[in-house]
Amino acid sequence: MKRNRWILAGLLVLLVIALLDRGGQEGWFGSFLSGSKGDNNEPSLGAMAAEGAPKPGTTAPTFELTGLDGKTYEVGGKRDKVLLLNFWASWCDPCKEEAPELKALSEKYKDSLDIYAVNVTLYDNLDEAKAFVKKYGYTFPVLLDEKEELYRKYNGIAFPTNVLIDEQGVIRDVIVGVISPEELEAKIKSLI
Repeated sequence: MKRNRWILAGLLVLLVIALLDRGGQEGWFGSFLSGSKGDNNEPSLGAMAAEGAPKPGTTAPTFELTGLDGKTYEVGGKRDKVLLLNFWASWCDPCKEEAPELKALSEKYKDSLDIYAVNVTLYDNLDEAKAFVKKYGYTFPVLLDEKEELYRKYNGIAFPTNVLIDEQGVIRDVIVGVISPEELEAKIKSLI
């Protein structure tokens, strides 16, 4: 019995090493190690995390999704306002951590910033997502990515992932994980 425990422990260690190695310096794990401290105009390491992912300076992939309000939301090309796409799930603790800040930013910059909270519903439960939205008082559109198509299109690798898109429809930053409220606001202000 003890031998089986050691074998399981060894396999678990190998799995963790494999996942960390897969992330490497430019993968999801590397983005958490390096963070995005320093110049707020530099893209986060998470922006370059996955090969083929939309990167800062490239046109944002177009899409059309339905929101919790039943309306259809489209992204593609020029916009009236800067857009923050927030990919999240209701069970994600870092998503809960940043939710109040997103609400505050949406109110503070309502004339120059749109926030679309994209629930990756394939990995979530719709009722729990609705409860999350109600709990945190989201007043901005909450879109449902029911088949994970948009999350894949943006090559999502972790929750939360925030994508900043300027008025020309160009990606300016991809932020994987949570950064301080001050850093996020500075990144937004640099685009407004």
